Amino acid sequence: MNLVWKLLRQHISVPQFLGFALANLFGMFIVLLGFQFYKDVMPVFTAEDSFMKTNFVILSKKIGTGSTISGRTNAFGNAEIDDLTSQSFARKVGKFTSTAYKVDAHMGVNGTEVLNSELFFESIPDEFIEVPLKDWHYTPGAKEVPIILPRTYIAMYNFGFAQSHALPKISDGLVGMIDFDIFIQGNGHQQSFKGKVIGFSSRMSTILVPQAFMDWSNDYFAPDGHNDPTRLILQVDNPADETVTKYIDRKGYEVEDNQLQAEKTTYFLRMTVSIVMVVGLIISVLSFYILMLSIYLLVQKNSSKLENLLLIGYSPGQVARPYQLLTIGLNVGVLLIAWVILYFIRAYYMGVVETLFPDLDGGSMMPAIGLGLVLFVVVSICNLIAVRQKIVRIWKRKE
Repeated sequence: MNLVWKLLRQHISVPQFLGFALANLFGMFIVLLGFQFYKDVMPVFTAEDSFMKTNFVILSKKIGTGSTISGRTNAFGNAEIDDLTSQSFARKVGKFTSTAYKVDAHMGVNGTEVLNSELFFESIPDEFIEVPLKDWHYTPGAKEVPIILPRTYIAMYNFGFAQSHALPKISDGLVGMIDFDIFIQGNGHQQSFKGKVIGFSSRMSTILVPQAFMDWSNDYFAPDGHNDPTRLILQVDNPADETVTKYIDRKGYEVEDNQLQAEKTTYFLRMTVSIVMVVGLIISVLSFYILMLSIYLLVQKNSSKLENLLLIGYSPGQVARPYQLLTIGLNVGVLLIAWVILYFIRAYYMGVVETLFPDLDGGSMMPAIGLGLVLFVVVSICNLIAVRQKIVRIWKRKE
């Protein structure tokens, strides 16, 4: 064994092995990064909304540039609602109700004011909200109002306001930190309310309040401000059913659903990650070729001396072992360095992701560790077999 090591050291080309190591590191890192990033980010697009089921569809009307002149409106009339309700695919149909009065809201976190603006609220029938009744309940005249905020609000706060003002980031488990003060005026009345934020919705782009509060407040602050709904919420068995899509297209309705956009984003994410991983695998295969070429050159340079070792009693396995250990050592070094680089890169992008989505499970590097071990085993086995076959060919040539 010592004799083989001495022969090996005499003809090692450092630039060749350095080129292999860098190429293999680059390819390995691209593959691991693509796979790990996919596993880390995919829950952002596949997580279900905690307040709405996936079989709820939000409908609105398509309004062209000439609609106002032609007298068309984006509101749904009773006849249109009845027609939708009568469809075989419609399990439930609910109306969005909006405030007909002026609302001023002040939102703060830990005593720091975050939002001070005129807003409007909307409500949908309570059966469309997946919240325990005790949390989504309002008694007419009470000063505390349950509220569900759009998740985009809290994402903007976490990513922008919280970082610049050194404030704590908000997640679903920390909604109690939000102070939401409401001031309503209309019909000669003025009252203040305390908003109780119970969570955030990814599928709603509006501030939701209980239907009971909406009905009472509209009657009290704007008894003459009733308007037809401009949006409907529809419960179906399968939102992708062809009957549903044909009806929506025929009526000229639009589906306001972030779920569809999330599916498109998920598809492109998968496609992009697949392309990146294929590129990384190609680079890894090329680096494997560089390593094999370097090993073959080493063996070729030492072929006559290796033949003598085989003739004096060394087995092909003993002669091949130093070369095999060299390749395995290089593969181990490449894998460890790739994991270390990935650790720091992942810490950076997960910091951004967790800022935008505080409730997202941080996960771990186990996907990259598992894939890295699989690639290491496959590449190392190929290396061991290739080196041994080269030595065996030299041995058989001298028989």
